[in-house]
This record gives sequence, C-alpha cells and structure tokens, in this order.
Amino acid sequence: MLDFLNRIFGRESNQSRSVAKERLRLVLVHDRIGVSPQLLQSLKADLIQVITNYMEIDEDALEVTLDSSENQVALVANIPVRRMKRKFQTESA
Repeated sequence: MLDFLNRIFGRESNQSRSVAKERLRLVLVHDRIGVSPQLLQSLKADLIQVITNYMEIDEDALEVTLDSSENQVALVANIPVRRMKRKFQTESA
C-alpha cells in the first residue's frame, strides 16, 4: 500500500531509480564503444549456440552486457546453467 501511495504522489522507489541508472549506464557504454543493439543480439545468439553444445542453459534468463571501466570494456555474460551434457554436440552430429 505504501508503494502505491509513493507512486501516486510522485516518489520513486530506490529500486526503479537504480534500474533506470543502470539502463542509462549501459546505453552510454554501448554508444561510447560503438556497439549496436543488433550486434549485441547477434553475439548473444552465437554464445547460446556454442554453449548449448556443452550444457543445457536457461536462454530466457541469459544476460549479455558490456561493462566499462576507466580504460577498458568487458563483455559480461550471466548464463544460468541447468545441467551439463554428458556428450557434447558438434555441428556434424
């Protein structure tokens, strides 16, 4: 109920504020290094294709982002693993 009243009277919760800040930070990182959203989606699809040869993952919960520090950019992937596969699959199999 308190959250509802805070939203009505214009007070943002700290959670929504931090989510908005994180989204803005990601947009700025993408702009700074020149990576389009399409390229990031393509990279994510390629990662899924390779990783699923070795393990079963939760593709819906997979997150791929670019993180920037002072002088470098890091590709950060959060990949929930459901289970390892006993035999890995190859393209020819």
